[in-house]
Amino acid sequence: MTPLPDVEQLLLEMAENLRTRLDAHHVKDPAMVGIHSGGVWVAERLHALLGLQQPLGSLDISFYRDDFVRIGINPQVKPSHLPFNVDDHHIILVDDVLYTGRTIRAAFNEIFDYGRPAAITLAVLIDRNGRELPIQADIIGQRMDLLTDTHIKLTGPQPLALHFKNT
Repeated sequence: MTPLPDVEQLLLEMAENLRTRLDAHHVKDPAMVGIHSGGVWVAERLHALLGLQQPLGSLDISFYRDDFVRIGINPQVKPSHLPFNVDDHHIILVDDVLYTGRTIRAAFNEIFDYGRPAAITLAVLIDRNGRELPIQADIIGQRMDLLTDTHIKLTGPQPLALHFKNT
């Protein structure tokens, strides 16, 4: 099995890669949004490491899931919070694990319900195999090839740690 990476080291590398990308694209004053819950934890750390001025936003994509009708409402649904104007803003969307791509698709749909951003940069802590939709991250902490019955989960918020779980 793939060894578990050091989350703090991945976050430092991601922050540096984001800084380089933003500078290369001349992005001034980006806004960051984390996807509940692991993506928010990762976004909190990246937001602090980058010293972003815009307040951190968060999304709960529960109502935007393509399996909402099948699974119903999650009793843990939290409100989304975007404390900035999305229109014409550069958004950094953050999640913990990119797997099928369906969570990211739902997050895009919700962001566009708030407005039309200038651009969205996708940053993920772990990019694993198993994509069902053609979505890829711009900034990746680490890529992992895992068996389909292996799940990786981020726990936190303090400390942030990755765990494998076989089903």
